[in-house]
Amino acid sequence: MTQSADTDPLDPHVHLDEQAAESALRPGTLAEFGGQRRVSDQLGLVLAAARHRGTVPDHVLLSGPPGLGKTTLAMIIAAEMGAPIRISSGPAIQHAGDLAAILSGLTEGEVFFLDEIHRMSRPAEEMLYLAMEDFRVDVVVGKGPGATAIPLEIPRFTLVGATTRSGLLPGPLRDRFGFTAQLDFYATADLEKLLARSAALLGIRLEPTAGAEIASRSRGTPRIANRLLRRVRDFALVRADGVLTATVARDALELYEVDPVGLDRLDRAILDALCRSFGGGPVGVGTLALAVAEETETIEEVAEPFLVREGFLMRTPRGRVATRRAWEHLGLQPPRGAAGADHGPDLFSGS
Repeated sequence: MTQSADTDPLDPHVHLDEQAAESALRPGTLAEFGGQRRVSDQLGLVLAAARHRGTVPDHVLLSGPPGLGKTTLAMIIAAEMGAPIRISSGPAIQHAGDLAAILSGLTEGEVFFLDEIHRMSRPAEEMLYLAMEDFRVDVVVGKGPGATAIPLEIPRFTLVGATTRSGLLPGPLRDRFGFTAQLDFYATADLEKLLARSAALLGIRLEPTAGAEIASRSRGTPRIANRLLRRVRDFALVRADGVLTATVARDALELYEVDPVGLDRLDRAILDALCRSFGGGPVGVGTLALAVAEETETIEEVAEPFLVREGFLMRTPRGRVATRRAWEHLGLQPPRGAAGADHGPDLFSGS
């Protein structure tokens, strides 16, 4: 059944399947992958050179905070090379045999995407060295003195590793990647373009001012921007006329506890505990995690990158310290001499 020109695109009974639409939000090519132009240009050159030589591309390491497009880039690499993709994660590979089973099942030129590569077990990591360099694995048969290593050739493949904590990768593994890229947080203008594209794909009437409002609260992260867009859409459908205006966006994001600079409940809980309970710090991340009832990894990988980037938090050898901006954002007066609150005397005032 075709949709008439005057059909309301917000009607859930006539609009395209939601799940299919959301999967379509992922860019399919490097040309569509906005906001990381430097990485896109460099990676495009690597892939074009591989196609020109008729070989598989070098192994690729993508690092950066969650939600910036590491998985999407892996899928784009496969699409640009016309190759299938196999997806796994470091925590899922706890034994060398697990990795050997995956590698032996790859086809020539296949892209193997390994998320959270820094969490892979050491035995599997050592097997991966040989697979990346010589495209073979040694399968050990038997135990003890009678054990025998049988070399097993595997097809040439491209490993795309993704990590949120590149510092945890051992040097020998990092050195085996032919191309490494650090993904940065997106500028607000890039997120506005991304939201306009997503709104069009989802059939949402998004006013530019509403897009700017959502983008400014999205922490520089496309995943968060698309999630907030869907939540604002829900608010508009239920409590407004279905059109996403700046006012509707502000009201919706206030309901979902996302403040004007993008801090959510967890961010504010961290800053509140740091300032109210620990006097601004310094305090260890483990203690801070206990104070807000969250895992240490969640604090380090989800909240801290944005808080540090925006100047709310400092990481010091002694622990986390709240900055003057954190105190002011919470509406608190920093105590005189509090760590991270005072910057010392003004060298030019003579005080």
